[in-house]
Amino acid sequence: MPTIIRENLPRRAVKLTITVSAEEMSPDLVRATERLSEHVQIPGFRSGHATYEAVKSHVGEMKILEEALEEIVRKTLVEATDSEKIETVGSPSINVEKMAPDNDLVYTAELALMPVVEKLADYKTLSVKAKDASVKDEDIDKTLVELQKMRRVEVRSGADATATKEDKTVIDLVMKKNGVVVEGGTAKNYQVYLSEPHYISGFADELLGMKEAGTKIFTIPFPKEHYQKHLAGENVEFEVTLNELYHLELPVLDDVFATMLGQKNLDSLKTVLRANMTDEKSREEALRQEREMLSLIANRSRFSEMPDLLVNQEVNKMVQELEHAIEEKGGKFDDYLSSIKKTLAQLKLDITPQAIERIKVTLVIRELGKQMELGVSEQEMDTALDELVAQYPDKESKDRIYSVEYREYIKIAQRNKKVVEKLRETMVK
Repeated sequence: MPTIIRENLPRRAVKLTITVSAEEMSPDLVRATERLSEHVQIPGFRSGHATYEAVKSHVGEMKILEEALEEIVRKTLVEATDSEKIETVGSPSINVEKMAPDNDLVYTAELALMPVVEKLADYKTLSVKAKDASVKDEDIDKTLVELQKMRRVEVRSGADATATKEDKTVIDLVMKKNGVVVEGGTAKNYQVYLSEPHYISGFADELLGMKEAGTKIFTIPFPKEHYQKHLAGENVEFEVTLNELYHLELPVLDDVFATMLGQKNLDSLKTVLRANMTDEKSREEALRQEREMLSLIANRSRFSEMPDLLVNQEVNKMVQELEHAIEEKGGKFDDYLSSIKKTLAQLKLDITPQAIERIKVTLVIRELGKQMELGVSEQEMDTALDELVAQYPDKESKDRIYSVEYREYIKIAQRNKKVVEKLRETMVK
């Protein structure tokens, strides 16, 4: 058992100084040499079969210790938190104070203590109003128009044709301010759909009536919220040359159109769309109810102090989620920050209240699960894991899903689902 010195820190944090003797580390060092011998060629030995002394002689004792460090820390930290009866949350901050061959290992771990719900709001006295999730005929019509646009055909217009709202233009573009071309202000063969709003208000309207090979010069203001501050709200001169003009022909919304989408006729297409859209709107409404219920309970409950380490981790997680979402849409996170006129530090400050609420919601649903005494049977667990595994053909994914750690994750998810269902029965009116 390692030697542990505990120091309580402000804002529900704790610092453990943990000393692990050389004798305690011995089995971990042996396992480390086995791993190293699989990846390092040791003269005179087959891969994975070199002796401890041979590996030590070849790579050095410090390399073995470094290889074993993560396993030693992970194992002894669990022993230390169990011994101190500490319930932690988030990732610990580890700092190695002393590490040398044939010596004790000394490291510190700063951990955030799990906040507690000091007083849980009585959810039975709270309510959330259900919203209509039905799909109306106009919703179907809008979706059909979008499907129609996806199947439109571009037909090159004649030389005498003029641009209308139903057309697509391919233009060369030069933008100037005070007679000087702005940075990034030129474009070749830039496509503009005249029926769709442009990020510069009024730009598409200026192209109406133009003919191929025609040139037009006009001045309009840039958006006031534009991320380029020196252009935001400023009048900019545009010189546009129309290279190509296309008329967009939409297919007729009839039975033939429906067969193009794999349906028997237009009525059957509408039936399928209604069913799919109803499912989607029902899921969205269920998620809205869940968020509103848990937020309502969290905001009316009382909690212990939130550890800074936990709040910072949640903030960083939210920033990463936002960055990933922006990049998935083809954008750049730095451009996003410029567009909202915020630094990363300012953004983190802005989302801190949301991060704290997310933590509170997690604590609330955990506490409700305890109070409601909602359990998850082994059979329910097996069914959930089997259904998940069926979606992944590769062995690596199957092994990960059936691991002890993932089973525990699914167990928590299943219990949380039961909590939400119980809340919905009581709170949604």
